Amino acid sequence: MSLVELSRHMHGVEAEIIRGRLEAAGIGAVCFDSNVNIVEGAGIALPARVMVLAEDLDEARAILAEDVSL
Repeated sequence: MSLVELSRHMHGVEAEIIRGRLEAAGIGAVCFDSNVNIVEGAGIALPARVMVLAEDLDEARAILAEDVSL
C-alpha cells in the first residue's frame, strides 16, 4: 500500500476540503504540507498535497471531477 499524490494546492484549506470530500465518499486521504504556508514571512511556497492510496487514485479523481456547485 503506497500513497500517491492526487492534487496540489497553494492553500492548505483547499487541500483539507478535498480530503474531507474524499473521506465522506469512503476514500481515505491525508494532507501533506498543509500548514507550511501559514508561516508568515518565511518565503516558503510549498503546495499542500492531497495523498491517497494508489488503488484509490482513479476513484478519487472521479470524485473530484464531479460538479458540486450549489
